[in-house]
Amino acid sequence: MKWALICGASGDIGSQVARDLALEGWSLYLHYHQNESKTQVLAQELMASYPKQDFLVLQADLTQLNQVENLAQNLFSLDALIFTQGTTSYGLFAEQDPASLTQMLAMQVTGPLHLVQLLQSKLTQKDQSRVIFIGSVYGKAGSALEVGYSTVKGALSAFAKAYSKEVATLGLTVNVLAPGAVATQMNTKMFSKASRQAVAAEIPLGRFAKVEEVSYWVKALLDEKAAYLTGQTIYMTGGWLE
Repeated sequence: MKWALICGASGDIGSQVARDLALEGWSLYLHYHQNESKTQVLAQELMASYPKQDFLVLQADLTQLNQVENLAQNLFSLDALIFTQGTTSYGLFAEQDPASLTQMLAMQVTGPLHLVQLLQSKLTQKDQSRVIFIGSVYGKAGSALEVGYSTVKGALSAFAKAYSKEVATLGLTVNVLAPGAVATQMNTKMFSKASRQAVAAEIPLGRFAKVEEVSYWVKALLDEKAAYLTGQTIYMTGGWLE
């Protein structure tokens, strides 16, 4: 039985990835930081639907390295490490609170990269294993008013390109899936309906991506036949900013 750790399983993308992987027979570690109730409900849903698989709920604040280390110690088997957690800060970079940038870097870069370090030996015990980050098209194109977020996502692509070369012969692939605009609760809360409509009008496909469409590409990267793809950032943007 294959095991995946989904970091940020309480989020819209993370929970969809969990449902799709469970459908394909995966057992899952479901990580959350603050949304315990939502994650527990997800785990109960999956256990009821797939009683022959295991679904374990794990809490950790990825900005705290000691909690990252505790998280790593609670995993006994691992085939895939999937990072779906994320946050952004909107506004002029000159006015950004340095603490918010530090927080984004810790949550999306420093903590996750340390977790990769801690789990490399466990992942490479398998013939094939995967590390997948959910990045963003902004990591390539950059976005005014989201400079910090763009920097964070660009760092993930740089890491995947470099680290993948170290572990390629160990059967571990490292890739970034970089969506454009996605219909998530975060985007709904942060931007008005008029703002979202204005962005959708710029996208050649005319709409935001569905979380199911993001999850599809996570599944594709996990497929055994994807073993030759590593160090890449795959942009799924509906033709936007490309």
